[in-house]
Amino acid sequence: MNPPNLNRSQRVKPVWRWLWRVGVKPLYIEPGSPWENGYLESFNGKLRDELLNGEIFDTLLEAQVLTQRWRRHYNTVRPHSALNYQPPAPEALQPRPPASATPQLTAMAMQAVGLT
Repeated sequence: MNPPNLNRSQRVKPVWRWLWRVGVKPLYIEPGSPWENGYLESFNGKLRDELLNGEIFDTLLEAQVLTQRWRRHYNTVRPHSALNYQPPAPEALQPRPPASATPQLTAMAMQAVGLT
């Protein structure tokens, strides 16, 4: 949590000084220049089109739940053109096939129910 007696500028300056000392240089992205940060602009556009333009959030909790649901769909179900129209995490969609069609009781389970 930010100390209430410091404004944003006072909190950010020490971070900028440290970044400068360790050799990190700022990269300025012109506002309204999506070609300078295409991946983020693409994601922001999809988030806006697929979620934000279609929802009116009445509470913070509703916004969190619906955003989480959309994020899960975006990362596991929705096909991505950069991945040859596959979802980024297709393994999340494919459940493991059962080892056997008939349920098998382990020795411990059989002992617990008195079958041995």
